[in-house]
Amino acid sequence: MSALTPQSDMPTPTTDKITQAAMETIYLCKFRVSMDGEWLCLRELDDISLTPDPEPTHEDPNYLMANERMNLMNMAKLSIKGLIESALNLGRTLDSDYAPLQQFFVVMEHCLKHGLKAKKTFLGQNKSFWGPLELVEKLVPEAAEITASVKDLPGLKTPVGRGRAWLRLALMQKKLSEYMKALINRKDLLSEFYEPNALMMEEEGAIIAGLLVGLNVIDANFCMKGEDLDSQVGVIDFSMYLKDGNSTKGSEGDGQITAILDQKNYVEELNRHLSATVNNLQAKVDALEKSNTKLTEELAVANNRIITLQEEMERIKEESSYILESNRKVAKDRTADGQALTEARKQLKEETQLRLDVEKELEAQIGMRQEMELAMKMLEKDVCEKQDALVALRQQLDDLRALKHELSFKLQSSDMGVKQKSELNSRLEEKTNQMAATIKQLEQSEKDLVKQAKTLNSAANKLIQKHH
Repeated sequence: MSALTPQSDMPTPTTDKITQAAMETIYLCKFRVSMDGEWLCLRELDDISLTPDPEPTHEDPNYLMANERMNLMNMAKLSIKGLIESALNLGRTLDSDYAPLQQFFVVMEHCLKHGLKAKKTFLGQNKSFWGPLELVEKLVPEAAEITASVKDLPGLKTPVGRGRAWLRLALMQKKLSEYMKALINRKDLLSEFYEPNALMMEEEGAIIAGLLVGLNVIDANFCMKGEDLDSQVGVIDFSMYLKDGNSTKGSEGDGQITAILDQKNYVEELNRHLSATVNNLQAKVDALEKSNTKLTEELAVANNRIITLQEEMERIKEESSYILESNRKVAKDRTADGQALTEARKQLKEETQLRLDVEKELEAQIGMRQEMELAMKMLEKDVCEKQDALVALRQQLDDLRALKHELSFKLQSSDMGVKQKSELNSRLEEKTNQMAATIKQLEQSEKDLVKQAKTLNSAANKLIQKHH
């Protein structure tokens, strides 16, 4: 690069010379590229002062490691931002041939390799980031599927190839940020693989894990069976991120405003969808209340019919007793006519059969009444649950409206950090997932209620037809 800043072993420049050097520096988005000793440094412009700082000791290992961590973190910022912007502009599913995606995996590989402890084997010393990635399945059970898939791939022969395949599968699953956060939070396990001042053991690793949340908006699809992941050479191509210093700042601000506007539109669309869902649920609750009222009326009619049948049964019992007494008198009276006795017996048989039929019908009516009462109780319980769910949905709708106002407020300020946007997106996704699960449960409950209502209507219709 022809416009690099002076190296650290040069004499201390004056303020005018420093200002001139800053004006001539090549910019990578909002980062300055300069030579610091033997290292290529990336520093954010906000962190750079135009006054000379005391020269650090370049031979200090801690200084060199901190410098490397800063470089890798800044490259990760550039890679993730460039990948998201280019993917959104492209508007399609990304594959393994997409250049920004390849550079992202190269940067992630360098981040995971930073500060790795060398393990001695019979072939010599070996440094591989596959070991730390294998720990993820112990911390997050969902990652066991990825680890098993990587181990089953026939073309992978080295730990480096397995680690690269793991990163690609985690990105396809949209769980890379979650897995990296779970891994970074367990520094007691990472200390077995990394030096104490490695990137994964310091704050820069947590920052990169937070930045990875933004990649959840990207859809990627890889076919790794024919891809040689073992022998790939991971070299960072800085030319992809070289931009003009004057136009970068404006384009970056426009990109942030565009991202905030997209989030605002998404929240508004989600708000309208939830409002429509709440209205549909309210209509369903009203329909259930009407059905409940109708079933209550039918139950009252059935109760009246049961009372009428009970009175009829009592009357038949009285008539049967009277007929039996009459038959006894006829039997004692041997002088009675034989034809009258036969008719009396026939009438007694008919009355007895009628009584049995009435008793069976009464028992059936009593059973149906109990079932209808139980069904009514279940319907009332389900209506209460629906109302509680509706209240919860309205509360969540209020929360989303609050989020919408919060995003609108943040739209007025262009200094919002990537970490805050990531947290808002996470909260919004959690709310959306919870509401989706709640809506599914409500729809299942609604189907069950409809089935029960149909069953009760059918039973009531059969009962009415039978008595008519």
